[in-house]
Amino acid sequence: MIYYLGIEYVGLNSLFVAILQVLNLAELGVGSAMVFSMYKPIAEGDSETICALMQLYKRYYRLIGFVVLSLGLLLTPFLRYLVKGDVPDGLNLYVLYFLNLGATVLSYWLFAYKNCLLTAHQRSDLTSKVGIVISTAEYMLQFVTLIAFRNYYFFLIIKMLMQIARNIVTSVVSGKQYPDYFPGGQLSKEKSTAINQKVKDLFTAKLGGVIVNSVDSIVISAFLGLSTLAIYNNYYYILSSVVGFIAIIFSSCLAGIGNSLVTETSEKNYKDFCTFTLLIAWLAGFCSCCLLCLYQPFMLVWLKDTAVMLGMKEVVWLVSYFFVFEMVSLMIQYKDAAGIWHEDRFRPLVTALSNLAINIILVQYIGVVGVLLSTVISFAFIGMPWLIHNIFKLLFHRSPADYIKRLFCYVLVTLVACVLCYFTCSYVPWDGWIGIIVKSTICVVISNIVFTIVYCRMDEFEHVKVLFLRLIKKG
Repeated sequence: MIYYLGIEYVGLNSLFVAILQVLNLAELGVGSAMVFSMYKPIAEGDSETICALMQLYKRYYRLIGFVVLSLGLLLTPFLRYLVKGDVPDGLNLYVLYFLNLGATVLSYWLFAYKNCLLTAHQRSDLTSKVGIVISTAEYMLQFVTLIAFRNYYFFLIIKMLMQIARNIVTSVVSGKQYPDYFPGGQLSKEKSTAINQKVKDLFTAKLGGVIVNSVDSIVISAFLGLSTLAIYNNYYYILSSVVGFIAIIFSSCLAGIGNSLVTETSEKNYKDFCTFTLLIAWLAGFCSCCLLCLYQPFMLVWLKDTAVMLGMKEVVWLVSYFFVFEMVSLMIQYKDAAGIWHEDRFRPLVTALSNLAINIILVQYIGVVGVLLSTVISFAFIGMPWLIHNIFKLLFHRSPADYIKRLFCYVLVTLVACVLCYFTCSYVPWDGWIGIIVKSTICVVISNIVFTIVYCRMDEFEHVKVLFLRLIKKG
């Protein structure tokens, strides 16, 4: 899209994604609550309850699609105010918006409720396979369309058609796997009330994440323009890809948390928590060193123009955001495994609203740095302390003072490793892929030497070694 349409189109595409994420607030908590409610009847072979849950899920999703459509239409008059400057020539902002809105609404109305069966039966592998096939076809068609026609309307029409195909194929797969389950029946008032309560508790938690992820893009577009948003999202795309890889390690190492919290002592669970914290601090610290030193060289190879690149100040705050995000993600994993949703329901919302308020203020004075700085401040000084308090009070039943000291240690050690890596990489004379390879080697060697020297004295170090070796064997 950058090469064949231009940087503004990337910004426009990112803006639509962010707006629709906000509109999708209606769904927050419904999918998770429905899947959670299916575990017990599936284990007991209670087909009647499963069918009744599917009927409720179907009704929910039809309502959600209608709510998203209504909110989307209500937002239409204000759409122009979310874009600073002009839209690329030849494009109608409202037609593009309705195409994106249509794709989102159809994703709810066309058999979306059948996804819960695959998820609840631990068959997400089937959903992933469908997703891989459909996404590959979608990207290939969009790729060919961009080259052949250079038409953004065709690009979005393909997106809408492939969303329809994704829902239909998933529905067919689900029907073949579980032909005995279909929407029908009625849940008792008690069960419906329990599900609604779960939805409410999960809503604020997911709402906070949506506000943080989406509002940043909307604020940048409204105050700084589509080109700046596109540049920012090119960097964020790289960061989110690294986050995705670490999430795989998360799921591999932390699969038994829920069982351990039930079967093991509070002391044993606290030691495991400290072990996982060291592991994630090491991984996030290593990735932070690499991002700091390799972001700009890679962007120069990819974009071939410094005019569409962020400055080093923005990169530093992006890396800071990444490290804080990973540490908070571990805590959220434990919070979710322990089911601390009701007690934690206000934290994500307060964190997100604080981020939004600081965002709007700082972006007007220091631009993209203000957007990133506001996220780091809200995460590190509002969300994280609150989350630590909830976990230690409700799960570990002990003072968090020792753990907070460990966190400060991890931050300091990561900072030292980043400075050493960046200082050493600054002496590399080569550009392009050769420079990237050399700097990558420097980051791998220096960061892991620093971490090993410092962390080998900690009690959790041996446990981390065992986890790492187990991870390699699984791979």
